[in-house]
Amino acid sequence: MTTWSLRRRPGRMLGLLLLVILGFLVLRRVDWSALVPLWLRHRQLGLQAKGWNFMLEDSAFWIFGGSVHYFRVPREYWRDRLLKMKACGLNTLTTYVPWNLHEPERGKFDFSGNLDLEAFVLMAAEIGLWVILRPGPYICSEMDLGGLPSWLLQDPGMRLRTTYKGFTEAVDLYFDHLMSRVVPLQYKRGGPIIAVQVENEYGSYNKDPAYMAYVKKALEDRGIVELLLTSDNKDGLSKGIVQGVLATINLQSTRELQLLTTFLFNVQGTQPKMVMEYWTGWFDSWGGPHNILDSSEVLKTVSAIVDAGSSINLYMFHGGTNFGFMNGAMHFHDYKSDVTSYDYDAVLTEAGDYTAKYMKLRDFFGSISGIPLPPPPDLLPKMSYEPITPVLYLSLWDALKYMGEPIKSEKPINMENLPVNGGNGQSFGYILYETSITSSGVLSGRVRDRGQVFVNTVSIGFLDYKTTKIAVPLIQGYTVLRILVENRGRVNYGENIDDQRKGLIGNLYLNDSPLKKFRIYSLDMKKSFFQRFGLDKWSSLPETPTLPAFFLGSLSISSTPCDTFLKLEGWEKGVVFINGQNLGRYWNIGPQKTLYLPGPWLSSGINQVIIFEETMAGPALQFTETPHLGRNQYIK
Repeated sequence: MTTWSLRRRPGRMLGLLLLVILGFLVLRRVDWSALVPLWLRHRQLGLQAKGWNFMLEDSAFWIFGGSVHYFRVPREYWRDRLLKMKACGLNTLTTYVPWNLHEPERGKFDFSGNLDLEAFVLMAAEIGLWVILRPGPYICSEMDLGGLPSWLLQDPGMRLRTTYKGFTEAVDLYFDHLMSRVVPLQYKRGGPIIAVQVENEYGSYNKDPAYMAYVKKALEDRGIVELLLTSDNKDGLSKGIVQGVLATINLQSTRELQLLTTFLFNVQGTQPKMVMEYWTGWFDSWGGPHNILDSSEVLKTVSAIVDAGSSINLYMFHGGTNFGFMNGAMHFHDYKSDVTSYDYDAVLTEAGDYTAKYMKLRDFFGSISGIPLPPPPDLLPKMSYEPITPVLYLSLWDALKYMGEPIKSEKPINMENLPVNGGNGQSFGYILYETSITSSGVLSGRVRDRGQVFVNTVSIGFLDYKTTKIAVPLIQGYTVLRILVENRGRVNYGENIDDQRKGLIGNLYLNDSPLKKFRIYSLDMKKSFFQRFGLDKWSSLPETPTLPAFFLGSLSISSTPCDTFLKLEGWEKGVVFINGQNLGRYWNIGPQKTLYLPGPWLSSGINQVIIFEETMAGPALQFTETPHLGRNQYIK
């Protein structure tokens, strides 16, 4: 038997070889394209930069884009905003991806609810819009720390936006997760994403020449195959270029248009021109003016950009709202934090209403589209509800007893390094420091960003960037010194983003001697924070409440809830929560005078309203149909 097998084996091997050769010859003749789904056969090339033109497959393509950030718009209104974009004659949606919201704790990701990026992108495709994705990792976007998570700052040697190992390791883990969601949404996979941006405005930062190449490779290694872009303003253009990546420009004025044809041509030759951010307005800062850009000026500049042969993206088409504590800040000469509204004086208002800009741009894009535009959707209804008066109250000092044991530390601990949230520190909100003192004197220290100082429960003033010392009055016996520190928003743009730790930074001194033995309370004011305060914990509102304090009231709605705006006359500074949703900060220094309350966050029946007020409580909470921003809306 063995001899027979050995004698037959060479023949069997020869037969197998002949089958392989025959199979190869047959397979060469198979039309493999027939095995690709019909809907993918025409998606072979994607968006390309060819000569002066963009090409989508074999056709010339103009990008007429608009920015809408899913995380700044209630999910229930995504479709409304995107339909309004389509009806304005735009063909492309652009959006940032905020790392700090998607990975609030290291290794724990959230893409649910209002952070469902995939659902937002697929909805754009359903409506007939292409997508340019701007995934960062840094996005600026007037967001806290430019969208970078605050737990990165636990590392004392952290160098953000560089190839520093501690940063790139975190980016790699985040991109591993994010890109697994993004890759299937690309054009060549049947999705709407036609281009992806490499970081954001790095030329104006430019601290590591190897960094942009690292980000480009990080995208490509994880399966990004669509056209890659960079985006820089005029100050950063010369330093933001990356080999093999198309450069685009950000601007607002026709005076900067020359850069489109001169600088971009000089650095990358004959390539399509693109204004990635044409700023349709601007953001506001607390204590500053409300920024407005005239609609005629917008139309003039948009027309000039298109006439120059350039594609364009309107930043913002619809700004939305910095709900919660997501706003960023600027700090060049002075620290200035951004307001809650991200209205931006954009093409649509904060509540999604039409403006004169919308109507003029719709006429313009309609005139060059060659096909009739879909009709603009109807405006969403607004409502002025009856004013409400809070009936229950809980002072901050009484609330402390329900917070559990405070963190005890010999020295102050900054917000990011607090041993909370699974070791990830505290990202947003307030932090309260307590210690005991036995004498009067001069109190000094670095407070970021604003600290209200109390002797026992009596407020004696504030420490901030400009006021770094405060007199503590003569006291007798055992006295508690307290400082309530607010993170008003980490800087989102500029060279000092590594220096954005919040709370008390370093020692706190009384008469130049460092204070010791602190009790620290994390007041992040998440939904779980308020679950500690059952109804039995609240008291009837006294005639003269002790502040800071929480105020509880209810809004009764008998019909279908509609959008409205909260007006806080008589209140000074704080935060409003409706049914557990953080609407954001208010401050009577303006320019923002109302808070946007989306109808989907209300329900028929009783709605819980909680106000955290720092310094002066008002008599009631009013509601109005229109915001108080000096905004000219177009009423359809």
